[in-house]
Amino acid sequence: MKPPRFAYHDPRTVEEAVDLLARYGGEAKVLAGGQSLIPLLNFRLARPAALVDVNRIPGLDTLVVEGGRLRVGALVRHRQAERAEAVRRHCPLLAEALGWVGHPAIRHRGTVCGSLAHADPAAELPAVWVTLDGAVRARGPAGEREVPAGEFFLTYFTTALDPAEMVVEATLPVLPPGAGWAFEEVARRHGDFALAAAAAVVELDETGRIARVRLGLAGVGPVPLRARSVEAFLAGREPGETTWREAAALVEEEVEPESDLHASAAYRRRLAGVLTRRALDRAARRAAAAVSAGRGGERG
Repeated sequence: MKPPRFAYHDPRTVEEAVDLLARYGGEAKVLAGGQSLIPLLNFRLARPAALVDVNRIPGLDTLVVEGGRLRVGALVRHRQAERAEAVRRHCPLLAEALGWVGHPAIRHRGTVCGSLAHADPAAELPAVWVTLDGAVRARGPAGEREVPAGEFFLTYFTTALDPAEMVVEATLPVLPPGAGWAFEEVARRHGDFALAAAAAVVELDETGRIARVRLGLAGVGPVPLRARSVEAFLAGREPGETTWREAAALVEEEVEPESDLHASAAYRRRLAGVLTRRALDRAARRAAAAVSAGRGGERG
């Protein structure tokens, strides 16, 4: 199919892009990677009056670690972030999650910030941002503002962005030394959006018990879910299969997925528990290995 008619603009500054968005009063869409937008246009599920192509705006390709946070500019592609040493070293959960996003061809064009702005609750990156307490920085007619990830996603495909705002950057705190991480997902086919997914970060104390856990879920509600009650339950406990199964059972009680043509609510609920157990186990094993390596270095 072909997209409906629209006006095309290619601004050279963020200010010009914001002015265009304001001029169209919510009837314009930002085009960065276009891996979600273009199919929506072709199927005529989206009918914007205009596209504002931001690919020629300089300064939106930042990918650096500053002040304990990873800064990801609006034009940073999935593949660029996936391969970046700064991401692999300081935010390995993001690097691992990016490997689940679509296929290499999609990741070469799609953008990290575009995935966040699209706000598909089954997508990987919104779950990572919620799990790690990330934030999104937006620019609009009134200036810039930063929105915590927990407040950014409102419901299915809906964010806290004003129609005249565009995302200019997204940030994540770097993982502390010794933290373990894991991202687990099940999809109908490789590259599909998740039927359910779990993201976990585990930190251990000097006795080997759980000091802190961060646990996020995708595909089980209208927005990515941060399982804070499960995090509180796990603090101070001994890592192991019994603990993970208890945490998984709590997740299954907490989530309220919906049925659709891809999976029933009951299946998604069960899947969320299984993936939680797997993610916590892998993250804890990585944390234990990091602690062990650190002790070896001290003895040396």
